[in-house]
Amino acid sequence: MEQSWRWFGPDDVVPLRAIRQAGASGVVTALHQIPYGVVWSVEEIEARKALIAADPSLGLRWNVVESLPIHERIKIGEGDLTELFDAYRQSMRNLAACGVRTICYNFMPVLDWTRTELRHPLPGGGSALRFNAHEYAAFDCFMLERPGARDDFPAEVIDRAKAWFDRATQADKDALLATIMAGLPGAFDRYDIPGLRRHLARYEGVSREALRQNLARFLREVIPTAEEVGIRMAIHPDDPPRSLMGLPRIVSSEDDLAFILGAVGSQANGLTLCTGSLGAGAHNDIPAIARRFASRIHFAHLRNVAKEPDGSFMEADHLGGDTNMVTVVEILLAEQNRRKEAGDDRWRIPFRPDHGHELLDDVGKGSFPGYSAIGRLKGLAEIRGVMTAVSQLRGLPV
Repeated sequence: MEQSWRWFGPDDVVPLRAIRQAGASGVVTALHQIPYGVVWSVEEIEARKALIAADPSLGLRWNVVESLPIHERIKIGEGDLTELFDAYRQSMRNLAACGVRTICYNFMPVLDWTRTELRHPLPGGGSALRFNAHEYAAFDCFMLERPGARDDFPAEVIDRAKAWFDRATQADKDALLATIMAGLPGAFDRYDIPGLRRHLARYEGVSREALRQNLARFLREVIPTAEEVGIRMAIHPDDPPRSLMGLPRIVSSEDDLAFILGAVGSQANGLTLCTGSLGAGAHNDIPAIARRFASRIHFAHLRNVAKEPDGSFMEADHLGGDTNMVTVVEILLAEQNRRKEAGDDRWRIPFRPDHGHELLDDVGKGSFPGYSAIGRLKGLAEIRGVMTAVSQLRGLPV
């Protein structure tokens, strides 16, 4: 498996040399400065590649795009989308021409990943990302005041949400809004409460089935180009894998993945196996999902979460939490071996450690939440150890 590392470009407080020190060689990045729907030019792509390769002694290469974002109008199915589809396809062609041929993307409406705490304290002074069900309910029901929101939560969660809201200061409420808006680091848009309400209103009438069909349309539009230029598309699951703010989520379960991969039956139409996103859903059996869709896994995010009965969850140690990471790594190594024996020249599956804890000297450095250096280095080292052990025991190539 190709050990990789997410890097947010020149503004990332984690420098490229740290990636090499962590033992990774693949750099997972994106041109976050380019607005959604605008073509990524060859010049911009080559400039990022040159930055990554500027010090040849590091041996780094841009191996995965995360993400080439999909414009919200495509998700909604709003208006004439010809120019947006054309722009997306041209960006794909430009990436392929520059040698970057794996694209991670998502189809989450409005927001990407959602948490209510970006730095939940850990014993000893570290911190972790956390989703508290009652704080999210307080936001949805009492700050956003979304009609019908209370119907989406158990009464006990609503009671705790109201208690939190009643004692919260304005600073507490502002911090919760900022946390929920954090979404994916590097994302282009942020909203205040009125702006979020306006954006949610655009999805009125977009049912779960309609969103599914809009995704299927997107795949029909772009997968032929992916096949033509040798791109592998890898959809990222919803995080968390449940409806938020009344919006449908359609990449949240094994059935969802079966629909997506069956919508266009091409090897270019694949999956980012995110063990944390899928693992936050009590309905998901991560090893079973990995086994079923192994041949279509083009990229992996390996992280772990610990779930609680009310729907809360927290980022756990990479080998802790609720998902058996050893079994997942064994499945991925076995799939790699199958690809290698079949003559696939891209048989190695790129993966990266995801959402590490903020630890030691990284505390207070201002890294993107979940993306400090030491926590991810720890996770990568743990996974590397599992890979080495499984490889030797099973006779599988790493």
